[in-house]
Amino acid sequence: MELQKKKEFLALCSRASLIAGKAILEIYNSDFAVEQKDDKSPLTEADKQAHLAIIDVLNATNFPILSEEGRDIPYEERKNWDYFWMVDPLDGTKEFVKRNGEFTVNIALIHEQKSVMGVIYVPVKDELYFGAQGVGSFKVSGFSKKANQSFENFIGSENKLPQGIDRKYTIVGSRSHMSAETEEFIEAKRKEQGEIEMISVGSSLKLCMVAEGKADDYPRFAPTMEWDTAAGQAIVEAMGGKVIDWNTKVVMKYNRENLLNNWFLVTKD
Repeated sequence: MELQKKKEFLALCSRASLIAGKAILEIYNSDFAVEQKDDKSPLTEADKQAHLAIIDVLNATNFPILSEEGRDIPYEERKNWDYFWMVDPLDGTKEFVKRNGEFTVNIALIHEQKSVMGVIYVPVKDELYFGAQGVGSFKVSGFSKKANQSFENFIGSENKLPQGIDRKYTIVGSRSHMSAETEEFIEAKRKEQGEIEMISVGSSLKLCMVAEGKADDYPRFAPTMEWDTAAGQAIVEAMGGKVIDWNTKVVMKYNRENLLNNWFLVTKD
């Protein structure tokens, strides 16, 4: 895909994420009701409204869309897709329900099982992370106030990731999930690196922390789905990091028959 087309798609995804984020915040700032998904995780009206907002924008590309809210597309149909959008309209529903602000809107472009483009919007903080192969990775603060600008304005050195941060060796982990295997990984790193800083955040913000340079590693030895990680992986890889499948020891792939991810490790280099 040519560079200009990548930038156009990044701008489109960013606009979709902002519209979805606004829909989410309307509900977040109200007395929302919590339903239950089939897997017993919380589902709010915000999921649905964000999903509809994103689909409305992305339909203009004519690429298929695989969303957490439309997960039942048969593998026999989607296995032949060339390009398609992988969407999580509200990643971090538990954080949403807890009202801690650590939830995101995730949109990724998948090509031949690789996540080649990603956008993550953080509605409460009004921060946009985005990245693509050949473009780089960037963070824009106060995005809603700048959204009318040319998208080219955001692709500059002042927004480029990673950003220089003087810190201890840092591992980021889940606020809601911390397995025994993760604890073992952290202890091994402590023996290897000495003193270690720990950060706990929710949703795909953990991948953003690595992309931004605020963390060195994000070990995930607990269940996730493809839409949880696809956008973050594109952003991490576009800044020079890696997302390694813990089973295969190679870069994590997408559009598998089983959409449940293996364990993985996100590392900044």
